[in-house]
Amino acid sequence: MSENTAHSLATRAIHGSKQKDAHGSPYPPVYNTTTFAFASTADLLDVVDGRKPGSLYTRYGLNPTIFALEETLAGLEGAELAWAFCSGMAAETALFLSHGRDGIICIGDAYGGTLELLAAQLPLLGIRTHFILGSEIDRLDELLVGGAKLVFFETPTNPTLELFDIRAIAAKAHAHGARVAVDNTFASPVNQRPLELGADFVVHSATKYLGGHSDLTAGTLMGTKELLLPVWNWRKNLGSMLAPETASLLSRSLRTLIVRVQRHNASAQAVAEAMLGHPGVSRVFYPGLPEFPGHALAKGQMHGFGGMLTIEIKGDVADATGVADRLRLFALAPSLGGAESLVTQPRTTTHHGLTPEERARRGISDTMLRLSVGLEDPDDLIADLEQALRS
Repeated sequence: MSENTAHSLATRAIHGSKQKDAHGSPYPPVYNTTTFAFASTADLLDVVDGRKPGSLYTRYGLNPTIFALEETLAGLEGAELAWAFCSGMAAETALFLSHGRDGIICIGDAYGGTLELLAAQLPLLGIRTHFILGSEIDRLDELLVGGAKLVFFETPTNPTLELFDIRAIAAKAHAHGARVAVDNTFASPVNQRPLELGADFVVHSATKYLGGHSDLTAGTLMGTKELLLPVWNWRKNLGSMLAPETASLLSRSLRTLIVRVQRHNASAQAVAEAMLGHPGVSRVFYPGLPEFPGHALAKGQMHGFGGMLTIEIKGDVADATGVADRLRLFALAPSLGGAESLVTQPRTTTHHGLTPEERARRGISDTMLRLSVGLEDPDDLIADLEQALRS
C-alpha cells in the first residue's frame, strides 16, 4: 500500500504527493523539461540503475510533475504504485502486452476501443483473447484451465451498467494462477476500490472522472510494484507517457475529485428516479435503483452509484435519436465524467464498430441513450429530459 493510505480519501486527493516545491507552493509546479542534468556520472548512474530516485528523462516518466501525479493516483486506489499514461487505451495496451501474452479473458461489455484492441489487434501479435458475457460467467473456469492468465472486466460496464463481483472473480482467477484487472473508470476510486476487493490491477481512463473537466486526455494503471515494474518498459518504448502539462492539469483535478463525484452520484440518482416512471422511457439502467438487477452487489462493493446511467426510449431508433437531438443541456457528445452533462447513443459512438447482431447479443439496443450526469442542477437536467421526451 502507498504510505498515505492512513489518511481519508479526501485528504489523500490533496496531500497525496511527497513532491514539495522548494519555494513553498502548495501545488507542484510544471516541469516542462525533457532532460535533467547531473553533477557527476556517478549521480546519473544511481538514477539510471534505480539505486536512487530522481528525474532523468520525461519520456521515461522520470519528471517531478509526473512523480507527484503518480503518488497521488496510487494513494487514491490504495495501490503501491501507479503509472501515468497519455490515455486509458495506452494504459490498457501496456497492461495487455506485459501481462496478457498467455491469454486474456474479457468478461461482459467494455468500451468499444477496448473490444477492438482485444478482438482485432492483439490476435495479430499472437495473443489469444476470449470474450464471455455476464450470462456466461460459468465458462470462466473452463477458460482459466485453458491457460489464460489475465482476466479483464469493467464494473459497472459501458453502457448497460452491468456489475460483476470483484471478490468472487478474483478468488476464482487466483486459484488458477491468473491475475485480475478492473477498469474502474465509471466508478472512480471514490465509489469503488477494486484492489481492496482482491483485484491485481486497476486501470482508468483519467480523461473521465479523474480529469473531470473535459480538458485533458490521460490514463493510469495501478497495482503492486512487483506487477507494475514489467509494464514500465512497454510504456517507455511505446512512447505512451503523458506530457508534464497534462500531468499538472490532472493533479489539479484530483484535488476536487471527491466533491465532484459525490455531486455526480446525487444528481444521477435523482435523474434515474425521475426517468424510472416516465411514460416515454421503457427501462432505466442505474445501480442506485432498487429495481436494478445489480443493486444488491452495488451496495456491497461500491461506496456510491456513480454519475452514469442509461435509458431506453420507448419506440424505435428514430424516436431515440429525436430525444437526443432535442436535448438542450445535455450536449450530444462522446466521453463522460465532466462538469457538463452529455448524451450519446452507444450505437453511434462507443459501440458503433460492433455489428447490430453483436450489439443485440450484448444487450445494447438501438433505443439506448447513455447519460453522463454532470454538475448542473439536477432539476434542470430532469426538465431538459422531460421536454425532449415530451416533444
